[in-house]
Amino acid sequence: MKKKLKGISDIRRYFHRNDTPIYFISATNFNLLGIDEWVRNFRHISHIDCFDGRHPNTFVPTEIPHQKFESIEDINNYLLQHKEVIDFMRKRAKAAGIEGLGKVVFLMFDEKTEELCNELGLEILFPPAGLRNRVDNKIETVRIGDRASVPSVPNKLAPVKNWSDLQAIMKELGGAVVVQTAFGDSGHTTFFIENEEDYQKHAEEISSEDEVKVMKRIRCRGSALEACTTKQGTIVGPLMTELVGFKELTPYKGGWCGNEVFAGSFTPELREQAVAYTFAFGEQLRKEGYRGYFELDFLIDMDGNQLYLGELNPRITGASSITNHAAFAHADAPLFLFHVLEFADIEFEFDVNDLNARWADPDNIDEWSQLVIKHVDNSVDLITHAPESGIWRLKADQTMEYSRFDYHRRAVETENEAFWLRISGPGDYRYEGADLGILITRGRLMTQDFELTDRAQAFINNIRGFYQGRPLTAEDTAAAPVSLEPGSFKIL
Repeated sequence: MKKKLKGISDIRRYFHRNDTPIYFISATNFNLLGIDEWVRNFRHISHIDCFDGRHPNTFVPTEIPHQKFESIEDINNYLLQHKEVIDFMRKRAKAAGIEGLGKVVFLMFDEKTEELCNELGLEILFPPAGLRNRVDNKIETVRIGDRASVPSVPNKLAPVKNWSDLQAIMKELGGAVVVQTAFGDSGHTTFFIENEEDYQKHAEEISSEDEVKVMKRIRCRGSALEACTTKQGTIVGPLMTELVGFKELTPYKGGWCGNEVFAGSFTPELREQAVAYTFAFGEQLRKEGYRGYFELDFLIDMDGNQLYLGELNPRITGASSITNHAAFAHADAPLFLFHVLEFADIEFEFDVNDLNARWADPDNIDEWSQLVIKHVDNSVDLITHAPESGIWRLKADQTMEYSRFDYHRRAVETENEAFWLRISGPGDYRYEGADLGILITRGRLMTQDFELTDRAQAFINNIRGFYQGRPLTAEDTAAAPVSLEPGSFKIL
């Protein structure tokens, strides 16, 4: 019988001694970068080589012919059927002396992914795809929040088949509204509507849904918080600011494009309320059958100083790199380790309230920011030059120079340095909405008024300036691995 893990030190030792191969399979290794240094036998299997073969625990197979990717799930299913990937996992399973191929986590997966993993003998460390899809539904999120007594912005959940339907709801809510469909992210399916002209721009997408979320337009700030619901209760990370809709970073008005974590984010009262709401929501998720890692977006009404539930992401997210590498995580353990522990075949116990109190203490939170930089122009070309991943330095004249190679964001020593994780590189297609990469640095990149700082602008301008491309030929277009339509594909 395995000995019960009691407390954080036991948990850390358990992962330090882990014998079972665990994999993060996704387009890139960004979301769980650095977890391999906490969990023995953890490896990344990626489609995109962000580090040009220089990351020691990332395996990138040779690209082979495939159908055009339309989603992250398509990439994962392609990797799971790739001979080089299967051979890599079989070799490691044999060395570990285990049946099957080990355990696996994904950013996104579907029923086909589950079938492939079952055939290979891979255990997925997440609730079933069907359950994830149900709770991921923005309409269902409102209802789960209601059951947990976590309020959403005043809203109505209803079908909207024409302008008259929406007009009636707008009158009920008191004016301008935001309409969201059940699924979609980074602002792709969030529509800001004040009049019939606004509605007609998105009428087809809105009217095709059985039900949409229509919420009152408020003057708000975006925030995010990651958590993990376990048998011992829900562990809650700190409240982070969100960068949303900056035209320098994303072509989508409501699109997420980065985060900041710092001790003084919002007021102490709002931070405490966010923790309480997230704990309550996590406990309700457990009742719904969901367990493990999740993220909540909150909207803070700047006029009423009220905190509202925004969206649920039942997965690791683009903010996970911030949560899992902050000072509080290094003092205890990354949040993701508690997710893996929830699916492990071992009993454990720790004081959730004590952990949450420590993680909410401003003394345990250091300042970090990340920018997700997309191609924002309505143009398509083939990239011929791109800045390589590593540490870059902002000079006194506000130009940037490459400092050194590293794959640790903590190698950033000052606010004039940044860790750049390249996603789109030479030979890739650059189209509206394509992810170019992520820039991570110390300190804040927004002002108190939630505008980009001069330092942020300098980083963005330099990164964009390093990219060069050439026009597409007919052969290039035919060979594109993804649709080149604006917003057709994202990997974060």
